[in-house]
Amino acid sequence: MKITILGSGTSQGVPLIACDCNVCLSEDSRDKRLRSSIMVDVDNQRFVVDTGPDFRYQMLREKVKNLDAILFTHEHKDHVAGLDDVRAFNYKWKKDVEVFASKRVSKALMREFHYVFSKDKYPGVPKININLIDNNDFFIGNTKITPIEALHYKLPVFGFRIDKFVYLTDVSYISSIEKQKLLNADLLIIDALRRERHLSHFSLSQALDLISEVKPKQSRLIHMSHFLGKHADLEKELPLNVSPSYDGEVIFL
Repeated sequence: MKITILGSGTSQGVPLIACDCNVCLSEDSRDKRLRSSIMVDVDNQRFVVDTGPDFRYQMLREKVKNLDAILFTHEHKDHVAGLDDVRAFNYKWKKDVEVFASKRVSKALMREFHYVFSKDKYPGVPKININLIDNNDFFIGNTKITPIEALHYKLPVFGFRIDKFVYLTDVSYISSIEKQKLLNADLLIIDALRRERHLSHFSLSQALDLISEVKPKQSRLIHMSHFLGKHADLEKELPLNVSPSYDGEVIFL
């Protein structure tokens, strides 16, 4: 399995517009954080989890030529806004893009991208096929995906487990039952917005507490704001098996 970090930043990205803090002014490329998203290559298939506002640039940067499916964690704009750009794959491969989302998220997509689902479609609109998912295992081809239900403040969101890889972003609470799905992981990518507590995201200490509890072999932090600090400083203070992710990072399992 190959996991590519498409974006490691929070909803506003890093640098933030009009911010002069030392993180936003950093010249370290690892401190340039697009909106959070990952790409997974496994079983001769390629999945993307979430299509934020930076989706087009992320696909160009990684030279992505084909995409088999998109999985959505939830419907916030920083996770769905780039969906329109899948039409490039429609044009190249002459097929719909398979989308996997909960019923609530699918309704949000139909509102946000109403022209995609119109009976009288405008020429050239994206072509997608929505597959409804719930908190039960599902398959894309031969690949089993296990949803992990969590809360983003009061909003239900999904993380996903593929074999021994777990991805869990935009989360402030996860039940003890759902935590069982995180056990025996080789890699956990986990939300860590900032150092102070936040209403709808794990703080750094909360992320580290969860890592300590479920004990993955290695972990990466994602959805990081400028408040978390510079990459170089952060990696010095983290445990050996934990590190901040960065845009373009590739991890093999």
